[in-house]
Amino acid sequence: MKIKELFQFNNPRTRTLHLTWGAFFVSFFAWFNMAPLSGTMVASVGWLTTDHIAALAILNVALTIPARIVIGMLLDKYGPRRVFSILLIVMAIPTFMFAFGNTWTQLFISRLLLSSIGASFVVGIRMVSEWFPPKSVGFAEGFYAGWGNFGSAVAAIVLPWLAITAFGGDEGWRYAIAFTGVACIVYGIIYWFSVSDTPEGKTYQKPRKVAAMEVSTYGDMIQLILWTLPLAGALGLLTWRLKNLEFVSEQAMYIVFAILFVVLVYQITQILRVNLPILRNGVPEDDKYKFRNVAALNTTYFANFGAELAIVSMLPLFFLITFNLSPMAAGLIASSFAFVNLFARPLGGWLSDKMSKRKTVMLFYMFGISSGLFGMAFINSEWPLILAIAVTVATSIFIQGAEGATFAVIPLIKKRITGQISGMAGAYGNVGAVVYLTIYTLVTPQTFFFILAAGAFGSFLFCLFFLDEPKGAHGEEYELSSVDKALSRDEESEGTDGEAPERKTASA
Repeated sequence: MKIKELFQFNNPRTRTLHLTWGAFFVSFFAWFNMAPLSGTMVASVGWLTTDHIAALAILNVALTIPARIVIGMLLDKYGPRRVFSILLIVMAIPTFMFAFGNTWTQLFISRLLLSSIGASFVVGIRMVSEWFPPKSVGFAEGFYAGWGNFGSAVAAIVLPWLAITAFGGDEGWRYAIAFTGVACIVYGIIYWFSVSDTPEGKTYQKPRKVAAMEVSTYGDMIQLILWTLPLAGALGLLTWRLKNLEFVSEQAMYIVFAILFVVLVYQITQILRVNLPILRNGVPEDDKYKFRNVAALNTTYFANFGAELAIVSMLPLFFLITFNLSPMAAGLIASSFAFVNLFARPLGGWLSDKMSKRKTVMLFYMFGISSGLFGMAFINSEWPLILAIAVTVATSIFIQGAEGATFAVIPLIKKRITGQISGMAGAYGNVGAVVYLTIYTLVTPQTFFFILAAGAFGSFLFCLFFLDEPKGAHGEEYELSSVDKALSRDEESEGTDGEAPERKTASA
């Protein structure tokens, strides 16, 4: 894809890309609506404290992990147009609940539910992969994610102005947050009527089952089960943090642990139920894929997106204390992470498209992250401020470029389960954030950067040994197996024999 194509708005493919990053932008605009208004909230609500805000920040990512898994399953079955539109509209409900909540219970529950909107990311990944061929999917996915992520930065800029200037008064923050809910509803309706799941004439590839990811061998099934365990573990870690903040009792913590255990057992049961019949019948050679490629990309997103969320959370305070800056100056420096996203993530996808080996690009970025974070560990008050900023920005470019490179590979692993693969990798990004932020509370900033660097280098080694170069990585069409084609024929047959499946054209 060439840059000039981004301005060809009459092109259905380009228009779908812009509408999809717009949907992601709105979801992040709503998801991060609390942080820029937290000070105003504490000042206007007499009983609300900074400890409450810290607990709400934890809740803000709590359900994102399971939601990305569930949404990945749903979009593989029902298509991204329906799922994205409905997700935006439904998430307006907890947004309004939070905006006008007057008790801790209301704020607690609504923020917990609203954290599910973070799953919106994986929906657009599948939509973009349907509209762009392998040779240009990396740049398109990077552009989608980079510009969509910018919704959080716009929320930080716009919402305080809305709360203080546009609405004003002690209740201004409530109307500013409610505004993000209105944006979700409006854009959800627009998206429903403006896009289609695929270009006209193309069949949407669906998995045989959506209850669990399909695998190709018994060994891969064991790997899938093992990689499912940390997803529940991260939620347990979040609960433990809430207990330490004294917002969850010890008894409640153990109840949550029991629920997580039951859910984990259920998910493992689903993995067995979906895959044992498939494996007994035998998987055709052309339909096989190696789960280790999914695992490798889980590690990259854990190490890059997890590190990004953790660094963004601590960077303002780090610069403020290290260089004795004003809060405004420290915040401005920290905001460079969000602004770099606009070009660094598309750049990572673009390089993945243009280089002969996508694996090489992935390795380059992961090694760059580990080197950059290693350098940041040595930042102290004796450094020139401009040098510290330069190292931070360079590290940010590697981190977000690696995110783009990760999702340039994901649609190429197994097309019909792209939603589930991206859901799992995306969830591991949040697992990384939970783990790293927990570690941050226990160590010095310098040690923290060393740990982040070690995580990135560990991912580099994992990819070096286990990530394969995807088939047809720069082709005009995605690799489809005999099973994919049979499922497509069955889908078309059902549409012919029964009620015709809904298919909007992109020009509608």
